[in-house]
Amino acid sequence: MARHYFEDFRPGETIELGSRAVTEAEIIAFARDFDPQYFHTDPEAARRSIWGGLVASGWHTTALFMRLLVDGHLTSVESIASPGVDEIRWLKPVRPGDRLSGRLTILEATPSKSGKPRGTLLQRGELHNQNGELVMTLRAISIIGARPRDA
Repeated sequence: MARHYFEDFRPGETIELGSRAVTEAEIIAFARDFDPQYFHTDPEAARRSIWGGLVASGWHTTALFMRLLVDGHLTSVESIASPGVDEIRWLKPVRPGDRLSGRLTILEATPSKSGKPRGTLLQRGELHNQNGELVMTLRAISIIGARPRDA
């Protein structure tokens, strides 16, 4: 697989990250470990909630995006680090049986001001469900290595 370096990215570029189905079992397992609220862990109690059924934790949704990001993008990028995420928005509940698709849009590409061989990307991440509904957005910063001078 070809490596992608900072110089390969342009503002406005969109990268499709692939998709993944969400199961009831994984919603419950994640929530039991990390967000044990009843509407994430108990299908019967969740049916009586305002959600009308089991919903994934927003943190689980974010973790699913991260998995798509790694598998669909970062494995081929000279990724150095991320200093953080500016915002995460959970817009619609994720339910068992949903198929989530990820997308990354490059908003800004800023070369290192220190002269180091790298740059910073500001990106918008999105997850859509199988109906095309936007379920999550985030704005993230990535530090990406520059192309080696001998390449």
